[in-house]
Amino acid sequence: MKIKVEKPDTARLEALGVSDWPTWSKEVSTFPWSYNSQEIAYILQGEVTVTDKATGEAVTFGKGDLVTFPAGLSCTWQVRQPLHKHYQFS
Repeated sequence: MKIKVEKPDTARLEALGVSDWPTWSKEVSTFPWSYNSQEIAYILQGEVTVTDKATGEAVTFGKGDLVTFPAGLSCTWQVRQPLHKHYQFS
């Protein structure tokens, strides 16, 4: 289970319908999280490091990144700069 980070172009964002997705914001903080289903998030602002509890692998992402979190992932979120994102669960 790997976290996928990509730098999408405008056409990809439009194809996914990202502008219609709900948004979520979080202050600088650290918290555990588990995914029951896949989440795709487009980062509008902020910087986050997510560490996979099973492997210890840490992934850092921020503004302009499209991030896919796999179902079954158990991780720790470290919000380094205040976060604002679009998101969609599938």
